[in-house]
Amino acid sequence: MLHIRTPLILYPGLSTPSRRIWLKLENLQPSGSFKLRGMGLLCSQAAAQGKTKVVCPSGGNAGFATAVAAASLGLQACIVVPHTTPESTRARIRKTGAEVIVHGKVWDDANQRAKELAQGADTEYVPAFDHPVLWQGHSTMVDEILEDCPQVDALVTSVGGGGLLAGILTGLIRHQRTDCRIIACETIGAASFAAAVAAGHPVRLTRIDTVATSLGASEVAAWPVQHILDFPHDCAVLSDEDAIMGVVRYASDFRQLVEPACGVSLAIAYLDHPAIAEAHDVVIVVCGGVSITAALVAGWSR
Repeated sequence: MLHIRTPLILYPGLSTPSRRIWLKLENLQPSGSFKLRGMGLLCSQAAAQGKTKVVCPSGGNAGFATAVAAASLGLQACIVVPHTTPESTRARIRKTGAEVIVHGKVWDDANQRAKELAQGADTEYVPAFDHPVLWQGHSTMVDEILEDCPQVDALVTSVGGGGLLAGILTGLIRHQRTDCRIIACETIGAASFAAAVAAGHPVRLTRIDTVATSLGASEVAAWPVQHILDFPHDCAVLSDEDAIMGVVRYASDFRQLVEPACGVSLAIAYLDHPAIAEAHDVVIVVCGGVSITAALVAGWSR
């Protein structure tokens, strides 16, 4: 097991006598995000099968988690990122010993190149979000949440490609907790999950336009679109300004930095969003993110 058991803490400043706000601090994972749970499991299985190399397409977080996992397991890692991935994130990935290839304008371009590079028998392709082993790894978060807060009745999560959401649904189904309300959060310029739920199947966005670049999957995984229907749920689509507000408020309150992709979930609590109006114990997944700097947050706060 490469990930750690993260704390679930009460947020007194936003809790009320009738509603408690809890934060699941996945930003404290060694990779800076929840991604290590799934990537760690998939890379561990690859190593057990005799693979010597992993290739992952990523805008940042999946690639960094894969690189961290590979370094721990003695595997070679090749991370393919689009040109939109910040140089600071590329440098962080390289520091693990991984090779970084920059290819294409968007994640889809990087994904295509990664698949081409992962053809060898000794190589494992590690997708960013659409794989049941990743979901199994991410679902361990639910085991921890239910151990610490068994009475949770609403769970707030950001949705990019749907891997984190699929892991949460997988864990809740395993524990027979389909009564828990799911609030799936996106920004207006990357709301591919809300569009998929409305259509009843994944749809491809023609354009991604958001500061929350880690949410920028033009088409989400199909499984969570289907299975969220087994739960009470809301698709919350907020503005970039709301997401940035979540980042800045959280940095001020907890002295921790997270990406706007995470800030959009935190904004649900800061805005007292109608999606949690009837809930008594709300858990927000602080999913984290490595493509964030103090300078960025300082600029947004001004």
